[in-house]
Amino acid sequence: MTVPVGIPAEPFVPPVYPFDRLTELAELASRLPGGAVDLSMGTPCDPPPPAVVEALSTSGAERSYPPSVGSLELREAAASWMCRRFGVEVPVAAIAACVGSKELVAGVPQWLRLRSPSKDTVLCPELAYPTYEMGALLSGCRVVAVPARRDGRLDLGAVAPEDAERSLCLWVNSPANPAGHLEELAAVASWGRARGIPVFSDECYAEFTWSDDPSSVLQSGLEGVVAVHSLSKRSNLAGLRVGFFAGDPELVSYLAAVRRHAGFIVSGPVQHAAAVALADDGHVALQREIYRERLSYLTEALEGSGVAVRPPEGAFYLWVMAPDSFAERYDRRTEAGDPTAGYRFAWWLAEAGGAIASPGGSYGPAGASHVRLAVVQPMDRLGLVAERLASARPHTWSTG
Repeated sequence: MTVPVGIPAEPFVPPVYPFDRLTELAELASRLPGGAVDLSMGTPCDPPPPAVVEALSTSGAERSYPPSVGSLELREAAASWMCRRFGVEVPVAAIAACVGSKELVAGVPQWLRLRSPSKDTVLCPELAYPTYEMGALLSGCRVVAVPARRDGRLDLGAVAPEDAERSLCLWVNSPANPAGHLEELAAVASWGRARGIPVFSDECYAEFTWSDDPSSVLQSGLEGVVAVHSLSKRSNLAGLRVGFFAGDPELVSYLAAVRRHAGFIVSGPVQHAAAVALADDGHVALQREIYRERLSYLTEALEGSGVAVRPPEGAFYLWVMAPDSFAERYDRRTEAGDPTAGYRFAWWLAEAGGAIASPGGSYGPAGASHVRLAVVQPMDRLGLVAERLASARPHTWSTG
């Protein structure tokens, strides 16, 4: 029997959600006095701006349906912020709201597939936020992982011409989750335009760029590109689920229309609060310094335990390779059945330091020898991890 394109031959079984695999590590970490210090997920722990919280109750937008594309207030605030931050002029008509960036990332492949039914492939980094791949799978698309060069940036020259021909879109993430490198966005945009492949640039960590000025794919022009932004990290508003996408007017208009039919709408009070947050850069500057301090502190704590750490170019994660000597000695059999060096390293961090890290294999096979540590806990909790690692090393690191 011929199976129609896009319809799987077997029932789809959702994989285990990556963070649900951390139960064993959380239990280990919780045994230590003071409990577990959760550095696995990039969930902000710091308070949002008081003016934003107040704005949630003063919008007067509770009774009527808000515009799916985003209120004029929100889109104008987004346009003004992009002008201040990146020096780009984006028409309000080329900006639309989304219910947090994740729902847009997951939904783009199926909506583009409707627009271009002859294409069936999504290109995304081989080491990446897993929702790029999951969005493709949920839409019945092929996933082609783009390998990285030695500097961590995309090796677009490795994409086969036949895969490029079938591609609905290319995802790029800068600063990148999990490794923290910065992408050459203008070069990526140029590559996509030359092949007629829309480039979607996930820029949710742009405010936390350490080794250079923040950048956006929109600085190379709007044609054929869409930038995706979120207030979850910038303003500690992950619970509000609000973001926006901007760029190619035709692409933004199409996606906004499809999402409107599907009922994707950011609540009215949240749209008003998001506009207030985007208009204020001061709280972001303070948050930037908080993350910078935490990254430096945790780096020193790990290096003091004999772990080499490469500072990220952006974002608030440490992407750390398990030392070879440690991986050989610290060989534990775990209930999760994960034999990778990254998981064994995460086990040690949980047992010795009480820190819950995210094993690198969650971001693709290329990350199997690493862990990701999110510096989203306050300094006193990071200090607890540092103290534990300093006292634990002679007992667990050297002898395994």
